[in-house]
Amino acid sequence: MKSVLLIGLGRFGRHMAAKLQELHHEVLAVDKNEERVNEALDLVTHAQIGDSTSEAFIASLGVRNFDLCVVAIGDDFQSSLETTALLKEQGARFVLSRAARDVHAKFLLRNGADDVVYPERETASWAAVRYSSDHIFDYIQLTPDHAIYETAVPPAWVGKTIGQLGVRQRHNINILAAKRGEELIPIPGGDYCFREGETMLVLGADRDVQKFLHF
Repeated sequence: MKSVLLIGLGRFGRHMAAKLQELHHEVLAVDKNEERVNEALDLVTHAQIGDSTSEAFIASLGVRNFDLCVVAIGDDFQSSLETTALLKEQGARFVLSRAARDVHAKFLLRNGADDVVYPERETASWAAVRYSSDHIFDYIQLTPDHAIYETAVPPAWVGKTIGQLGVRQRHNINILAAKRGEELIPIPGGDYCFREGETMLVLGADRDVQKFLHF
């Protein structure tokens, strides 16, 4: 379990708070808007109303005691930048800041952020890949050129084993798992036989997976 300071309770901040709680981390959430704080009380361990651009307020939070500080402010870049800088000045171990554009990320990284996240860009990229193909159900980009895809098993593969199909040799992709409803079969061997209605998780270069998906 980690201790997390989460500043900003807009949509991104609330979603992150909910996921952190699900992962059993201890979260102190902060926002200057009282209504947002009240709405998040059931999502976090503690919540506080305060202005994160105030040096005195940031100092009062004891930021050195948190494993992770997240600046989730999305509607006011100046406040996000000031908050990021103040957190680092007060000795924050790791600061993750939300960015909307590359220029924002550049300034945030120069002023104390250890890393940045682009929620809108990442969601847009995921949606573009997910909904531009009839066979993709999920997608995780690992590098600019490689990703993991959850995709349908081609009808021609049903009743055949991975070894018979020569998947890696013919398509240059690796099958990480097969899925039957909620059941996950990790790292299936060469004798694994595909069944109708299954999906699979494949890892490969984007160009190879996209070529394979035209079945």
